[in-house]
Parts: sequence; structure tokens; C-alpha cells
Amino acid sequence: MNRLDLIKQSALKAKAKKLNTTVEELEFQESIRKLDERKAAKKEEMRLHKKLTAATKKAGHQSAGSLDCFKEENMYYSDKDTARFLEGSSYMDAYYANKSADGEW
Repeated sequence: MNRLDLIKQSALKAKAKKLNTTVEELEFQESIRKLDERKAAKKEEMRLHKKLTAATKKAGHQSAGSLDCFKEENMYYSDKDTARFLEGSSYMDAYYANKSADGEW
């Protein structure tokens, strides 16, 4: 035993003598107190976990998978959308210019 353990042991003996009980009984009570503290901390942790889980479920409609841009019908451009985009663009001007310059194949 080191010096700190001896000090703790003598303090525990003095406390046991003052309370008119045994050292073993005090050690047992201390272990029960620590166990109760751990149970209370675990209970608080589980309460917080349940609260977060409930909040996550409640906000499920806001998840990325539920956004319109990730739905199958909105993932790709339709032919109409593509034609409207290319209609007045420089891509089509260049295409028509090269088409008329190349002629028929």
C-alpha cells in the first residue's frame, strides 16, 4: 500500500468508529452510492437518447432523401426541358454553323 491508501484507510476507520459501524459496511455503502450515481447517469443518457431519437423521427420529412430533387421523376431533364435550354444557346448556334459548313456526309 502506498501512503495515500493508508491515509484513506485510516480516515475510513475513523469514520466507521464515529458512526459505530464496520469498515466493510462503509465500503459497501460507498459502492452502493457509486452504483446509484452510475445508474442515474445512464438513465439521463438514455433519456437524452430517446429525446434525440424522437426529434430525428419528427424531422424525418426534412431529410435529404425526401427532397424533391432526389425523387426519380425530378432527377433527369425531360426532352422538352433540354430543347428549351439549347434553343437560344451558343451551343446550338455553333452546331448549326458547323452543320451548314460541313454539308451532307
